[in-house]
Amino acid sequence: MTALSSQPYKGTRDYYPEDKRVQNYIFETWKRVVEQFGYEEYGAPILENLDIYAAKSGQELVNEQTYTFTDRGGRTVAIRPEMTPTISRMVAARRQELAYPARLFSIANFMRYERPQRGREREFWQLNVDVFGVDEIAADVEIITMADTILKEFGAKSGDYVIRINNRKFIHYMMAEYLGLDSVGALQMTKLFDRRNKITEQDFDEQALQILGEAQADDIAKIKQIIDANSIDSLPEELQRAAAIDEIRAVFDGLTKAGVDGAVFDATLMRGLDYYTGTVFEVFDTHPDNNRSLFGGGRYDGLVGLFGAEPISAVGMAPGNTMIENFLDVHGLLPANTSKTDVYVVVIGDALDDARCVAYELRQGGLNVEVDITGRKLDKQIKTAVKKSISHLLFIGAQDAESGQYSLKNVDDETEEKLSSEQIIEKLHA
Repeated sequence: MTALSSQPYKGTRDYYPEDKRVQNYIFETWKRVVEQFGYEEYGAPILENLDIYAAKSGQELVNEQTYTFTDRGGRTVAIRPEMTPTISRMVAARRQELAYPARLFSIANFMRYERPQRGREREFWQLNVDVFGVDEIAADVEIITMADTILKEFGAKSGDYVIRINNRKFIHYMMAEYLGLDSVGALQMTKLFDRRNKITEQDFDEQALQILGEAQADDIAKIKQIIDANSIDSLPEELQRAAAIDEIRAVFDGLTKAGVDGAVFDATLMRGLDYYTGTVFEVFDTHPDNNRSLFGGGRYDGLVGLFGAEPISAVGMAPGNTMIENFLDVHGLLPANTSKTDVYVVVIGDALDDARCVAYELRQGGLNVEVDITGRKLDKQIKTAVKKSISHLLFIGAQDAESGQYSLKNVDDETEEKLSSEQIIEKLHA
């Protein structure tokens, strides 16, 4: 019989304790920040009917990236590739019962059939943050401010990242009014802009010419002006007259007042998903070893209405844990990868029962304690604790139990002192 492979499914990842510590650190930071803004946690099924993605997420996601199958009841279902359609469905189901603004978040796993690469896996975890019921730009500002706060909470500084902002209404104006494209051409050009940094300049120009058709030279020049614009004021005058420009300016004004100093306008930012209706944004890492988009989001006012409920405005974002982990890694922001276990009890001789009693006292005092129950030699017990990245060793023998004084060793600085159970609790809590 051929041995089974020990490798996980392609594009997925095993999380051993040291990996899970990093993931939990990211999750805990996310949760702490969004709860500070008043957002409440929800949960949802990992399976959904396929049609909720087909309606608005985009054909590429549905046809090429979504894991689908027919269940035993003959229903076509999908393993969720994203959360926005799901939370929109949930809000639609309780449209009249929710208190607005409805500030909601989840931390969940997803699957997409994509080519695995750095920062992109087939199974991934995301923070999903959405606010429902606010038509005003204040909601857009709040979500982007939260994105900025999350990165700063991880220790990132201004210049470590940049937040690029655009508006889908402005994009529609740019494609239809400025470039004169019909609906098909506008969609094609939007998707081309979205791929601009993934293809060569020559390929971009050739594909743009194919979409533009007749009036080639002038319109290519217009596109170049858009690409070269690094602010609203550097856009061609005709584009500055677009009504959506006022929305964009209002977002930047709000962000300035909120203390967000790393935001820039980017007329080429598209965001690929079809449900966006207003502000869109992406957070980009500026580090040369990880110069890429980290996550993004935006306004999607029409999605709830697809479920038969009265339409309701919504703004959201979705950072992924792998992207964030890579960001923290290249910027030297990952914390020390130590165990949650505070103390590893090394048992000397036949003192296991005594060790268990002391461990009980320490746990009652709020410490996490692991007792070595193997009866092995001391050096092997110590090696196990070191391998597990446990910061303190506690040596307990029969004589120690009689005296009530135990040797506590700090693994990092190798200091050692005799302490009672109460003193150990006080010291480690301090």
